Amino acid sequence: MYTEKVMDHFEHPRNVGEIDNPSGMGTVGNAKCGDIMRIYLDIDENQIIRDVKFKTFGCGAAVATSSMATEMVKGKTVQEAMAVTNMAVCEALDGLPPVKVHCSLLAEEAIHAALWDYAKKNGLEIEGLKKPKSDIGEEEVEEEY
Repeated sequence: MYTEKVMDHFEHPRNVGEIDNPSGMGTVGNAKCGDIMRIYLDIDENQIIRDVKFKTFGCGAAVATSSMATEMVKGKTVQEAMAVTNMAVCEALDGLPPVKVHCSLLAEEAIHAALWDYAKKNGLEIEGLKKPKSDIGEEEVEEEY
C-alpha cells in the first residue's frame, strides 16, 4: 500500500521538532481526518531556509509528507520553496494511495502558511503566495491523482 520511501519517512522522519523564534510558522489541518501539521522555518537575510522543523499529528502518510516536504525546502530560497507542490512531494515519495494524497496538500499548504507568516512579519510580498487556509479538505486535491 505504501512505498518504501513513505515507510522510511514515517519510521525515520527527518526534521522533527520546533524552532525557537522561527522566521515563519504555519499550521494547517484537515478537520475531516484530524491531521494537523505545523512547519517552522528559520530564514536568513538572503531568504535562504537555513533550518526547517515540523510537528504533525496524524497518520503515517501525514508524517511522511511532512518529513519529505521539510527535506525538499531545507537550504532552498523562499522562491524555490514556493515551487514545492503537493504533486512534487508525492513524486518524491514515489507516490501515495489516492485516499492519502490530501496529506501532501497539507504539507504544501503548511510550507505556504509558514512563508506567509514570514512575509507578514517582515513586510514582504512573496510572488505567488496566497493567504493560507487553515482547513484543507480532500475536495481540494487535484483530480489528476
